[in-house]
Amino acid sequence: MAAPKKTMRALRYDKYGGGAEGLKHVEVPVPSPSKGEVLLKLEAASINPIDWKIQKGMVRPFLPRKFPFIPVGDMSGEVVELGSGVTDFKPGDKVISISFPNGGGLAEYAVAPASLTVARPPEVSAAEGASLPTAASTALQQLKAAGVSSFDGGSGSGSGSGADSDGPKNVLVTAASGGVGHYAVQLAKLAGLRVTATCGARNLGLVAGLGADEVLDYKTPEGARLLSPSGTRYDAVAHCATGTPWSVFAPVLADRATVVDVTPGVAAAAKSFLQKVTFSRKRLVPLVLIPKKEEMEWLVEMTRQGKLRTVVDSRYSLSRAQEVWAKSIDGHATGKIVVEMGGAAE
Repeated sequence: MAAPKKTMRALRYDKYGGGAEGLKHVEVPVPSPSKGEVLLKLEAASINPIDWKIQKGMVRPFLPRKFPFIPVGDMSGEVVELGSGVTDFKPGDKVISISFPNGGGLAEYAVAPASLTVARPPEVSAAEGASLPTAASTALQQLKAAGVSSFDGGSGSGSGSGADSDGPKNVLVTAASGGVGHYAVQLAKLAGLRVTATCGARNLGLVAGLGADEVLDYKTPEGARLLSPSGTRYDAVAHCATGTPWSVFAPVLADRATVVDVTPGVAAAAKSFLQKVTFSRKRLVPLVLIPKKEEMEWLVEMTRQGKLRTVVDSRYSLSRAQEVWAKSIDGHATGKIVVEMGGAAE
């Protein structure tokens, strides 16, 4: 394996705010892996809303830890150098990784923690691999938080083995054509659940094709009220949309139900706390992703077996990464938006 070149192309921003225009193309030194890290020659990276939310300052003063900052944590590529103490990989290995909160994905090379790096088999493309770490892991943890436990723990081989006798049976997935939502639909079906899903009119067929039993256009009166066409009440909700008040969920929930919110605001956190202290049987649970290597390995295996499909909205070259950023902020992507480091963009 040839040593990496001394400098690389990257995009970074040097202050909060600015959106896509705040990202600047630069030529910077290739980073070196520290203890417990690997250096990757990147093939693809995928954008998640958390990436531009950090730029907007939504988690200041914690992130970024320093400026200038090369964003994006989800990446796939080839190992070119090992930091001290890394024995699981060797140069030439194809892998996927999540580098959060350190980022670095909008570049030709990036360092990533070996503890959150997993092998990528030939059956899983670089674009598919880069799409999995944050979005698919969030969907998996979302369903687990709602009480679904039939994923063999989400670690190791195999898939869901039917709905649990004491777990949820009917799940609602909101924003089901988005990055997290389109994985949540498929994982819920793998777990043997009945799935009702909401999305925009143009994606009704896509979401049905992912396995949803019922699909609602969120802009219709029934869709806005989350009403199942069959009258089903939900005992689990994988809530991937924003801005839905508890008053909309309450009428469509079963007597005991859990709504797991991946984009919680202050009101959601307050509601969750109040429900907890009053021992409510209907609960809102804010979810913060904690990446786990064994879950990433399981998701890669499900992808390799063809049981989990990644919908790629669009692919862009690194030179057009500002367009990717703007598209993600716009919020209407179907599935995942991917940056590919080599070749022409679509």
